[in-house]
Amino acid sequence: MTAFRPADLPLDTPAMMATLRRWVQCESPSYDSAAVNRMAVLAADEIRAMGGAVEQVPGREGFGDCVRARFAKPDASEGGILVMGHLDTVHPLGMLSEMPWREENGRCHGPGILDMKSGIVLTLAAIAALQQAGLVPPLPITILLNSDEEVGSPSTRGLVEAEALRHRYVLIPEPARRSGGVVVGRHAVARYKLVTRGRPAHAGLRLNEGRSAIQEMAHQVIAIDRLSQPDCTFSTGVIRGGQWVNCVARECEAELLSVSTSEAALARGRQALAGLQPTAPGTEIELVPGAVRPFWHTGEGDRALFETANRIAADLGFDLVGETSGGGSDGNFTGAMGIPTLDGLGARGDFLHTRDEHIEIDSLAERGRLMAGLLMALS
Repeated sequence: MTAFRPADLPLDTPAMMATLRRWVQCESPSYDSAAVNRMAVLAADEIRAMGGAVEQVPGREGFGDCVRARFAKPDASEGGILVMGHLDTVHPLGMLSEMPWREENGRCHGPGILDMKSGIVLTLAAIAALQQAGLVPPLPITILLNSDEEVGSPSTRGLVEAEALRHRYVLIPEPARRSGGVVVGRHAVARYKLVTRGRPAHAGLRLNEGRSAIQEMAHQVIAIDRLSQPDCTFSTGVIRGGQWVNCVARECEAELLSVSTSEAALARGRQALAGLQPTAPGTEIELVPGAVRPFWHTGEGDRALFETANRIAADLGFDLVGETSGGGSDGNFTGAMGIPTLDGLGARGDFLHTRDEHIEIDSLAERGRLMAGLLMALS
């Protein structure tokens, strides 16, 4: 019997692009459960048409549904390979009007195209191509697509961890690094909410009697930025405050993100935030810790998984670099659990989470073959 070579696997890039276009044009921001549910139905239908046993897992805590599917021989044992992705994106509903599907110069643009709808599409294309070639992976494959990854997986972490415990390996087609590399470890990502409170007053009549929570927040944001160090960064991503322009704001809220490269840096960052003090008399601040993605330190199983991928990549004609990365994913959870995990297996591209988010179109087949090679190599 001829040995399987991923390089010989036919993958239809135009067909992948047609599927990807449908997925990108089904906008699915994390906080819009109805939109995410539409994306879940689209994904479930796609997988069901491939012969996967599909389950739509009801959403929790106001988030959308998840999709879980299994490809296996009827007598296959439990466990095998878990492929994880997410249906949600950071782009709000309506962004298609500002960043429509656009192909030019070998690139394709659109909201959520890189992070991470293309990664899921190329994974499904890889599985379908193996089926069409009559090739059966040694291990059963489970696909888990969650609904709130972009906001820290607050409602799905339990689902992710429980599913991962049933598997030998975890593969995650999040975007490739800028180098084209994959991810073998991730920094910790901590979320916080900061609340400032002041004293209301009529802004036009008695401005000096008030204490503005918005003004206090402005001072705190600058102070927080100054806390950033190379091994522990802070950023303020969302601010909400005030109700009427003619009222001194009584309360203001901000959402903060901190990324740390070590346990010591994470602890130091928490301590620094806890030490924040009001800058103006009559104001107060409150720090509320939120979701934390734990450190994923590269383990022996992760390294072995990377070496397998590296050998496949060499056969496909490119070098693969394994990187420890900032930015969180559900790989933080599975890697921290000690389950061999390989992340960043998705398409090449750049500027995720921005209006110039795009993929390199030729990377769909390249990374699809890499994924197919892994599915056939792992046992």
